[in-house]
Amino acid sequence: MADGDTTTTQRRKLKRLEEQERKLVFADFSHADAWQLGTILVGIAAERSLPIAIRITIGEQTAFQVGMPGSSSDNDDWLVRKARAVQRFGASTFLLKIRGEVSGRSYAELDSTRFAIAGGCVPIKTASGALLGTVGISGLSQADDHALVVDAVSQFLSAENGR
Repeated sequence: MADGDTTTTQRRKLKRLEEQERKLVFADFSHADAWQLGTILVGIAAERSLPIAIRITIGEQTAFQVGMPGSSSDNDDWLVRKARAVQRFGASTFLLKIRGEVSGRSYAELDSTRFAIAGGCVPIKTASGALLGTVGISGLSQADDHALVVDAVSQFLSAENGR
């Protein structure tokens, strides 16, 4: 693939991710919601035998966390660092990664022992843009981590809107 094709593909991906993030909005988010969203993720992971760790925060507090069979404490560390990146920049880690690739930003100034710009953690935001928390997984490829979180959040929001 030529560089121009790669850039065009990355820009399309960036637009899709930005649009996706605009749609993933919450009216509010409670500890009960964290449990419900976490349970959706656990159900998907168990059904597909995925070796992932799951972490949901409200503010900076861990409200839900579980390691599925095959995951490790390394995944837990990735989750903490991904959540810090979302909290700092207010965007999903995959969006930050692709935005960095398109703009040429490396995030080299970030302490990699504290922050991870790697797909798999999504902000829990209101329509006004208030950041309520994060939901993340670790254990798959960056794109697959991100897609699984988005799928679970979409299921959660659909169920909430159906009530």
